[in-house]
Amino acid sequence: MTTIAYRAAPLLALAICLAALPAHADEADSTIIVTAPAATDAAEDRAARTPGGADVVSYRDYADKSVVSLRDTLAFSPGVYLQPRFGQEVRISIRGSGLSRGYHMRGLTLLQDGVPINLADDNGDFQELEPIFFDHLEVYRGANALRFGSGTLGGAINGVTPTGRTAEGLYLRGDAGSFDMLRGLASAGVAGERVDAWGAVSADTSDGDRKHAKRRSLRFHGNVGLALTGNITTRLYASYNHIDQELPGALTRAEALTTPRVANAGAVAGDQARDIESLRLQNRTSIDLGAATLDLGVFVNAKTLHHPIYQLIDQKSVDRGTFFRLDYAAGAVEATLGGELRVGDVHSRRFVNVAGRRGAKTFDAQQDARTATLYGEVRLKPVESLSLIAGGIYADGMRRQHEAFNNGPVDNFGRADFDAFSPKFGLLFEPAPGVQFYGNYSRSVEFPGFIELAQVSAFVPLDAQRAWTAEVGTRGRTGMLSWDLSLYRADIKGELLQYSVTADIPASTFNAGRTRHEGIEAALEIAPANWLRLRQVYTYSNFRFRDDVQFGDNRLPVVPRHVYRAEARIGTDALHVAPNLEWVPQGPFADYRSRVRTPGYALIGVTGGARIAEGIDAFVDVRNITGKKAIGDISAAIDVTDGSAIYYPAERRAVSMGLRARF
Repeated sequence: MTTIAYRAAPLLALAICLAALPAHADEADSTIIVTAPAATDAAEDRAARTPGGADVVSYRDYADKSVVSLRDTLAFSPGVYLQPRFGQEVRISIRGSGLSRGYHMRGLTLLQDGVPINLADDNGDFQELEPIFFDHLEVYRGANALRFGSGTLGGAINGVTPTGRTAEGLYLRGDAGSFDMLRGLASAGVAGERVDAWGAVSADTSDGDRKHAKRRSLRFHGNVGLALTGNITTRLYASYNHIDQELPGALTRAEALTTPRVANAGAVAGDQARDIESLRLQNRTSIDLGAATLDLGVFVNAKTLHHPIYQLIDQKSVDRGTFFRLDYAAGAVEATLGGELRVGDVHSRRFVNVAGRRGAKTFDAQQDARTATLYGEVRLKPVESLSLIAGGIYADGMRRQHEAFNNGPVDNFGRADFDAFSPKFGLLFEPAPGVQFYGNYSRSVEFPGFIELAQVSAFVPLDAQRAWTAEVGTRGRTGMLSWDLSLYRADIKGELLQYSVTADIPASTFNAGRTRHEGIEAALEIAPANWLRLRQVYTYSNFRFRDDVQFGDNRLPVVPRHVYRAEARIGTDALHVAPNLEWVPQGPFADYRSRVRTPGYALIGVTGGARIAEGIDAFVDVRNITGKKAIGDISAAIDVTDGSAIYYPAERRAVSMGLRARF
């Protein structure tokens, strides 16, 4: 019955779109999820006042794609490295954040409507962000994410959803495509004088482009806003996710390059999966104080994880927190002061995995975490064209685990406490309207989470990862050109690195000595006419050990040195086509010894769209047209042999198409 419901929901959305054609063809003129650009414009203005890498991705930029994961939304955000593993599972990294984490994510703060979805220990599942809901995404790289209370190497990504005021009316979308993929979205917004409301439901089902890769998801997100007085507004948010994902596992190099459809035999035998159910509630209240604005709120996230892998992991967690942010602007002075507290409890259990079902219990522990931050920034304009910025973030963290069972009754206790202050200094120079140059120097500190500390057999003491990063760059727009260019160098101590122990057991974690991450994040868009646009992004990543006792100056694995993407959009909203290219000229190393490198590749795709009636658009998304067999992602290892199952193949050829309608 559940399977029927999952399949029926996207089909129903598609059917409603088709049925509505004659009745509503003259009532709508836009088939993107939002109808008012004000929120995106305000986000772009904030990014433009940041003395470092930051950009805003609008829903318009990916409306023609089959939106499955964050990769589909952020492919043209400079500096964001995204590689699919399978389904909604992707590797996401900025400036080498979470470099060797082969699962989940680390080193990034992910937020929805300004509230983090990371757990209290800063780990998290990015699948809980449903990108098809977003109005726009804000990407702040590195220490430029201070405004979100983030002190990580990678920075922050904030997905912003519509409201009843920005997306009034009914919006429907339905997709169908290869591998029995069906996907549907229905959203609606209403607004009155003091109250507005918006809500959306999405459903997704697919057999996946590999065996044992079926996915099913059902999601809801909604919010209600209320103007309490002329200068006080409050908004309540609710999100629900039910996500079932089979895991096909990693392959050997030969399998990934010759038979990418197959699944890892161990993944099939263990019926490996990651099933998530979560409910997130949050409130944000804004108070207009004239020259200042105060935002404050609370949030709670209840989550269950059913995760049969090498063992069956069963976790139930509750995270709650509170935050505030005060923004002040008067004349030549602007200032920000904010803080956040996250507290979380996890009941973590493991069982022998018997074909995806619980066997004998092997582990039972209570895990408690706290992460608190207090941050501030002052921006001073001594002259109109120059801004000087100084700020910092203080972070305090606690991780505690009490084992009650570990292959037998025990009473083991482990605890780690952390604290750090990370300053930031920057300047922003605007020699002409639309042209900016910037520079900044900042510190970042990342505390380890339970995946690092509570490894397979014991609570392991690890240090925080610390880095100083220097960045210079420019961005702007003139005539038919717009650009975004950042050069950075991060000198890191104690980088949290991981490597595969065996094909079935999760990675061990260690603090490296000294490492360096340096690179280039570039975007260039050329629009010589309103019917022609070429956008390009290029990322150069040079990540290395520095005089390491074991690995010398070896290049760090996983992320390739060069990644280039391009898309040429030809036509107008009435009819357009957009061929695209992803090119990795030389693959990354798979091992810390820098002995095994994956081959490079080029993937060619195309998207397109057509207006079939007023308010009704059709779109198509074709990926990997040539059927190129390539390795897209790697789980790092120390020694790699021909039998090492650490490779994830690139996406196979796929075609999807659908309809969007707004009434």
